[in-house]
Parts: sequence; C-alpha cells; structure tokens
Amino acid sequence: MDLREKRIVVTGGAGFLGKYVVSQLLEQNCKHVFVPRFREFDLRREQDITRMLEVYKPEVIIHLAAVVGGIGANQKHPGKFFYDNLIMGVQLMEQSRCFGIEKFTAIGTICSYPKHTPVPFLESELWNGYPEETNAPYGLAKKMLLVQSEAYRKEYGFNSIYLLPVNLYGPGDNFDLETSHVIPAIIKKFFDAKKKGENRIVLWGTGSITREFIYVEDAAQAIIKATQNYNRSEPVNIGSGQEISIRELAETIKRMTGFQGDIVWDDSKPDGQPRRRLDTHKAKAYFDFEANTDLLTGLKKTIQWYREAENAG
Repeated sequence: MDLREKRIVVTGGAGFLGKYVVSQLLEQNCKHVFVPRFREFDLRREQDITRMLEVYKPEVIIHLAAVVGGIGANQKHPGKFFYDNLIMGVQLMEQSRCFGIEKFTAIGTICSYPKHTPVPFLESELWNGYPEETNAPYGLAKKMLLVQSEAYRKEYGFNSIYLLPVNLYGPGDNFDLETSHVIPAIIKKFFDAKKKGENRIVLWGTGSITREFIYVEDAAQAIIKATQNYNRSEPVNIGSGQEISIRELAETIKRMTGFQGDIVWDDSKPDGQPRRRLDTHKAKAYFDFEANTDLLTGLKKTIQWYREAENAG
C-alpha cells in the first residue's frame, strides 16, 4: 500500500511512540496524517469514534492509543487498564469496519504472552497459558484485538493486522515514576539521586529477570513497514531479538549517567515475567523489518535527551 496519498489517522499520535510514527509518515511524504486528540475525541465513547471517522474520513488507521504503565501502575489500576484498552480497541475496529476503512493496524503488547513462554517467544505460543499476573488485565484486553482482527477478516474480509512490540524506550519517553516503564524509571532515579546528593537508589525486584527493548524509532519504522506491506491477521513480533537482565541494565545506565552510589534491590516488590526475548524472524520475512539501533546507542541518546530536558527545565 502506497501511503503517500492515503488519509491516515494515528490514534495516540501525540504520545511517545505516536510522535515518531507521525514524524516518519511525514518524512515519507504522506500528505494526509491526522492525530485525534483526547479532548476532542474520547475513543472510549462510540459516538466520539464515529464523529472522528466522519471528520477525518480516514482510509487507514494506525491504532496506537493505549492506557499503559509499569508494574506499579498495572497493579494499582487493573480495572482501568482492562476496560479502557478493551473498549477503545473493540469499538474502534468495529466502527472502522462499518466505515469501510481499507487498512487497520492494531498494536498489541508483549504482556499478552503467557508468563512462562519459552524463550525466544514465538507468535505461536501466544495462547499457551495465562499472562504474568501483574499485567494480565492489560495484556488480555490488548489480545482481544487479535481475536477481533482474525474474526473480522474471516467474516467481513476486513484488512487488519496485529503487531506485538516489545518494551519501547527512547528520547521523549514517559519519565513519571508512577507510570513509566523500566528504562526511563531507572534513568530518572539516577539523575534524581545525583541532584539530591544521595548515595543509593532503590529498584524493584531482584534484578535477575531479563527484558528485551526496542528503540522507539525502530518500532515506528516497523509499524509503518507493516502497514504498507503486510496483509494478514497472523500476529507478528516487533523487537530487537536482544536480551539483558535488569541488573545488568541498571549497572549500564549507572555508568552512563555517572552515578557513584549503590543500587539496592527491593525483593519485596514483584519482578514481573521471568524472561522476555522475541523471535523476530516473521517481521523480517513478512515486511523486511530488522531493528538497527543497538541498546548502548539507544541508551546514550535517551540519557542525553533526558539530561538536556532536565537542564532546560
């Protein structure tokens, strides 16, 4: 699909990932890119969705809007995370079908995988168990978009795709400790400790679990490539294929931020899923995507951005 002349709505286009997707679409000379804002269109409300479709008349929807957060936020708001994500996705896809949208790109979450998925995660393992408990409501709500995508393609011939990105990070990420994910949270804790002259920071869990991360520019590229070239409802992992323990990650960020104190691990707090690393072969095979930003390069850019933002503030 040539997106340059298509009318494209990017829900969540003002968010962290959305800004990169919108920017890359504009760089590729897409002339009609629209970002519905929450104050005008609450996508939890069916009438707002239909009004948004009537106003922008899109041919393509890239659905990035989500209510997200780290382990703490998931534990605190499991009901909100379940309802808001489910109702947004289900209603948006249904109204898009009724409106005659040509292509619908749905963004799932790595949290949908079973807690003890064998590493590397294959898309075929997605239904072989219950997700990790701390983020299961969010993960299951997002996974319903896959069910809907497959069902709508089968019954209505609706062209929707479903992507499973791993943990994102990069410049412009959410650094609010209440709702942020692990990389921005660790970066902020080191900077805050340095500013206050403290000689230690406390991180959740044991540090022994592993995670995979993808730089946000790479993730945006994958989403656009899939929207252009992929036309099946079979889910596709989006990741870097690289795995690192949270302890090693924290020590790496400590060195890069110049923090001289200690890291204390609070093992009374949950670790989350034991390991995460994706098999990324399908993304390469189906729409020729491979992540090209290594973790050290991405961390350096992210830390530099945060340092400059702090100094500017």
